[in-house]
Parts: sequence; structure tokens; C-alpha cells
Amino acid sequence: MSRAFSMKAMPRAARIIVFLFAGLLSAATLAVLVVAGVYLYFGPQLPSAGDIGDPELNEPLRVYTADRKLIGEFGLERRLPRTYDEIPPALVKAFVAAEDDRFFDHPGVDYQGIARAAYVLATTGRKTQGGSTITMQLARNLYLTNDRTYVRKIKEIILALRLESKLTKEQILEIYLNKIYLGNRAYGVGAAAEVYYHKPLNELTIAQMAMIAGLPKAPSRYNPMANPERAVERRNYVLSRLHALGEIDDETYNSAREAPVTATARVTDDRYEADYVAEMVRQDMVARFGDKAYTSGFDVTTTLDAERQRAANNALRKALLAYDSRHAWHGPEDTLDSATVDDAKALTAALEEMRVAGGLVPAVVTDVARRSATLMTERYGEVTLNAQQMPWLGGNDPASKLVSRGDVVRLAYTGSKEDDKAWTLAEIPKVQGAMVALDPHTGGIEALAGGFDFSLSKYNRAVQAQRQPGSSFKPFLYSAALAHGFTTASLINDAPVVYDSPDLSDAWRPQNYSGRIYGPTRMREGLVHSRNLVSIRLLRSIGIDAAVEHIAKFGLPEDQIPRNLSMALGSASFSPLQMAQAYAVFANDGFQVKPYYIAKIEDGRGEVEFEAEPKVACASTSNCPALENTGSQRDASRLAERVIDASNAWLVGDMMRDVVKRGTGQRAMTLGRNDLSGKTGTTNDQIDAWFVGFNADLVGISWVGFDKLTPMGHSETGGHAALPMWIDFMRVALKDTPEAIPPRPAELVAVSIDPESGQRSLDGGGITEYFRPDNVPSAEEARRSGKNAPSNEVEQLF
Repeated sequence: MSRAFSMKAMPRAARIIVFLFAGLLSAATLAVLVVAGVYLYFGPQLPSAGDIGDPELNEPLRVYTADRKLIGEFGLERRLPRTYDEIPPALVKAFVAAEDDRFFDHPGVDYQGIARAAYVLATTGRKTQGGSTITMQLARNLYLTNDRTYVRKIKEIILALRLESKLTKEQILEIYLNKIYLGNRAYGVGAAAEVYYHKPLNELTIAQMAMIAGLPKAPSRYNPMANPERAVERRNYVLSRLHALGEIDDETYNSAREAPVTATARVTDDRYEADYVAEMVRQDMVARFGDKAYTSGFDVTTTLDAERQRAANNALRKALLAYDSRHAWHGPEDTLDSATVDDAKALTAALEEMRVAGGLVPAVVTDVARRSATLMTERYGEVTLNAQQMPWLGGNDPASKLVSRGDVVRLAYTGSKEDDKAWTLAEIPKVQGAMVALDPHTGGIEALAGGFDFSLSKYNRAVQAQRQPGSSFKPFLYSAALAHGFTTASLINDAPVVYDSPDLSDAWRPQNYSGRIYGPTRMREGLVHSRNLVSIRLLRSIGIDAAVEHIAKFGLPEDQIPRNLSMALGSASFSPLQMAQAYAVFANDGFQVKPYYIAKIEDGRGEVEFEAEPKVACASTSNCPALENTGSQRDASRLAERVIDASNAWLVGDMMRDVVKRGTGQRAMTLGRNDLSGKTGTTNDQIDAWFVGFNADLVGISWVGFDKLTPMGHSETGGHAALPMWIDFMRVALKDTPEAIPPRPAELVAVSIDPESGQRSLDGGGITEYFRPDNVPSAEEARRSGKNAPSNEVEQLF
């Protein structure tokens, strides 16, 4: 008879084994149940494997010139995403060595690391970072917070396993290396390379790669610019890991450990500075896309030419600084106490808080001699200025007349960095200015500077300022006169006028700028020498309503044009950009084009969201280089409207070429070109100074004035304050370009005229003038011309 199985009958050792096995089985079962419970509880709270794909990287909005130079970046995160193949293998190895050397072996969770962390916690009670793989870091980065809790760790593990089930190791690394925060607003290795070393990934050295790979642990603590000593320690740790894993040899390891810290903050370079246009683009993009404009990786290509934009910035600043040096010294921006100046560290800290503005370097005066001063700068160290380098110091004046020890001032640099004598004392000017340049064939803005420095004032004077153009308005009036039967040889009496109006308490007695009167004056000469009395009589002859109707064709708003005789002297108000648009009509043979600055918008995937199709200045599609340059179809709807006839545009442009050759814009002849047309503009009390000029391919507008309507000084006319800016810009903008004068329309007839009477010359002498066939002066008129000369008497106008 068999006996029932009894545990007591078993040997003691066997019983122990059974108990152990049963315990292990129970523990395993319990562990499985716990894991299942945890998964069932937390799993539904997290993205499924099917939902895990390419994550949004929150790429910033980037703005470029037409030739792809970066001019603006908007968004909280700096990113330059790179594909896995674009990331150097050595950089990948550096991150893997530093963060997760078993990355390519584990399934997303490093169980050995977790076990080590658990053992340390059990034996010491200390929490450690052990077991956090690259995949788990990515899961946290994408979907979780940085709270150090067990719940977050559990979620990390679940997400890491899901990531590994959906993506390859290379895909995970690509996302991780583009997403990881690396300090200084840099997200991803592409941005970090630019932020710290100002170069692309493939140009980084092993030492630089190791420095970047050491940042994820603590981006602020190991920032090579803020904490170079700690950064070197971390870099060398990464190098040691690479060496231990056999990824670099002894020579490379030792050489990289000795490499100096080369990370530097980028010094602002005004070569591609276009903050006013970048801000215009930002506002436009937000209007189009809302807040997604900042995170969707849009690339906006503008119409700006990088070199011309740089020239506009430099020309504007040079002109404003020149104006400033002609007037009184404002005094220091601030004064530091002696304790700060005497303490090298405190002085350095104070200088670090100051920022370059408009290219002017902040400096602190540390010593003043009789005819010199010594100053300290953050970037360039100590600088000594002699009397010749301080523009406001005259005669035998002591340097102490301008500066004292501790004064915070500005320095301008005019030469190479090796030449101490290139420094000059400067100050941020209170006067302001604007520079605009556009392509008259398409309206594309090629350069725009809205003030001395965007960081000091975001008010965009090129677009927002409404200022009186003064005499730079007169060409529109002269165009109206040509359209109403006048010729460039018509005589207009330059004689005093008195204007009485119920709206005025006193009679208006306009004068020429010189105060002189010149009697009968040919219309060409009236514009060349900017005769105010000629312009007023012209306007009176045409009629105010007829003049306004004609001038509005240039795109200038009618409601901004005063309907009285003061209009002849430029009492309307327009922005520099509006003036540029209007002058483009003269440059392009009579077509109205619309200014634009966004050429193309691409989304984060490179898909074109928008591409500009401006109307172009051409008479037909068959011969239209502007259409070819924009790559657009030859569609008649792309042709701009002709608003004045070609002969009118050419004649006004020709008169303005004489303004440059022998009139108020003669200073522009220093450029050595014969294709430049232009007009100065100065308002009452020299409140506004303008120069507006062009050739057939480029229109340029320069303006100088105070934001508040304040006189700039008696001699600060358009020719003195604004023309130098225009010249400096055009010198660069037109360098190596052929002369471009619009071709003279075939209908214009060349006739020899008497310069005194404006009539046909009967003796074969005289000067050449151009007429429409129906306006050619006859010989009979010439014989009668001396009998009806205008009177020089004062005329009363009502």
C-alpha cells in the first residue's frame, strides 16, 4: 500500500530547495503582477508605439537675405536640425561614451545600470543617476517633466521601450542629438556648434566635440564660456571615456586634453545686420501663422542684398556720427565711482554689463592727462586717445574739458584692429536717420535701415516716420507740369510772391533758400537749383487739383498732400519707403511698382508656403528681364501699370542728372558716374534733410532728422546732412556695376535753344534741350520771345 507524499519524509536539503523555488516563483509571479499592474496603470497615460513618430523640434523662425545670409532668428530655442548622416561619427561616439556606452546593445533600458542604482539605494540610501539611457533621456525630453520621482522613472522606462520598438537606434540618436538642450538657448548639436564655435559640425575638433558632448549633464555648470575650468574637467572626462572604449588613440587623447578652450560669444557683425527688416518679417509671419510662426521652422527669404544692407547700415551710422561731431558734446553716458574703477574685477564686471550699440564700443575712462585720455574696454583692453582722436577737443583745450575719470563713453573704430590710432571718441547720436534702397523694376527692397541701432530704438523710421520731403518733392510737381504742356525749356518767373489766405494770420512770403531772386528761369534750371519761387508759380499755373491728381499716380496718398501752394515746397508728409516707391517711377520709365520684402516662405520641411510674384516694370512680356530674374511665367497680369509716359519719366530723370552734375547734388559727382539722378530736400529750419537719387537699376533714399521735430542747425541741409549717407551707400551698392541710364524715348526730339529765352536758337548756337514733337518751339516764337519776358515785380496771390 502506497503512502501519501509527505514533506517530512523529504531530506532537509530538498525541503529547503523546494521552499526557495516556491519563494522565487512567488516573487517572480508577484513581480510580474506588479510590472503588469504598473504598466496597466501608467501605460494608457503615455503615447502608444503607433503615436511615436517624428517629434516637433520647435524650430525657430529664421530670416535670410536674398543671398541666404541669416539676419534674424525668432523663438525661444535655437536649433539647426541635422540628419544622422550629417552628424560626424566622432560626435555620435562622444555622446554615447559620455551618456550611455551600452546604447547600441540594450533595448532602451539598461537593466544593469538600474540594478546598480537599486543596489546603491539599498545599501547607502542615496539616489544616483545610474541607468538613465539615451533613449530614456529622449523619452523624458519629449514627453515628461524633469521631476526626480519614481513615477517619472517608471514612465521613462515604458516610453523608452516603446521608442525602441518603433524607431531604429540611428533614428533615436538623430532625434536626441537635435532635441537635447546644450545651454545658451542652443538645442541640438547643430545649434551648439554655431553658438559656441561659430562653425558647422563637420569642422569641429575632437576636443570641441567632447566639450559639447559633456554639456547635457549640466549645461550651465559646464558652459565653456561661463565656466571654462569646469567645462575642461567635463570635456576631459568625455575624452577619457572615449579613450577607455578604444574610440580614440593615445596621441589623439593627449592632444585633445591639452587643447585650449576656444568657445567664444559671437561678437555682433553688422555685415548682415538687418534688424529692422527682420522685425518687419516677424510681424508679417505672426499675422499669417500666429504663434506657430515661432516654432514651425519657417525659413523666410527676403529681397535684401547682404552687401547693400551692410552698406546702408554703415552709411547711415557714419552720417549720423558725422553730424554729431559737428555739434556739441553730450557728455558721458554714466560715471562709475572710484572704487569700481580701482578694482579690476569690478571694472570688468561693469564693462560686461555694457553693450555695443551701432558699432560703438563702451569704454570707461581710467586716466586723464592734459591732452590725452586712457580708457578700458571689455574686448579690446586699454585704449589711449590723443587730442586728434577726440573730435570735440579744439585748440589747446585740455582733455578734462570732455571726460573725467570714471566716465562711461563710446569709442568708434575706423581702421584695422592693430592700429590704436584708429579709435576715436564718439557718442550715441541723438539725431536719427533712415536709408532705403529698392529695385525699381520689381519693388524689391534691397536695403533698409530704420535708425542708428535697433536695440536702442525699434521705431522704424524708414517705414513708420512721416516727414516733410521738402524740395525732394519738387520732381513730382515738375512731372505734373510736363504732363500739362510745359517743357524743360519753359520760362517761369523767379520773382517774389505774397500769398494771402483767410486761414493765415499773416501773409505767406516764400523765398528761395539763398534769399535771392533770379527772374525768368527755364524750368530745368528751376529744378537744378531748387528755386522755390519757380515751383510755386508752376503749381499755380497747373492748378492744385490737377497737380494732386497727377502726383497720386506715383503711389503717394492723396490725403497726405496739402491742397495749397505750400505743396510746391514739399509740405506733405511721407515715409522714406513711400518716397522710394514714388521715385522708382522715374527710374523705370513710368511704371508704378509696389515695395515688398518677403520673396519666399518655406516651412520646416522645405515646402514652399508662399512665393512673391511682384508686378514688374515692363511694357510687354516679350522683352522683360525682370520677369526672367523672378523666374515667373510670362503672364501679362504680371506687368505693372504705366502711370506716366516714358518721355515724362526720362525728362524728369534727365533734369535730376543735372542736379547731380551741376546743382544742389553736385557732391555726388565724387562717385565718378554719369548715370545718377538725384534731388536734395530741406525743410523749414532744417528739421528734415533728404537726398533721393537713382539710376535705372537702383533707387536710394537717405533721410536725417530728430524724432521730435527739432531744427538740426542752419547748415544741415539735404546736401550737407543726407547726401553723404547716400554717396557712401551708392559707392558700395554700385561698385563694379555698369552705368545705367534709361534709354531716351525715340519720340523726344533734340533741339538747340537759346538758354536765355528757352526758344529755338536761330543762329545755330545755344544749348541742346529735348522736346516732344508737339512741344518743339518754332522759329516764329523765337523771334517774338524777347517781347513778352515775365516781370520781376512782386505778385499778389489769393
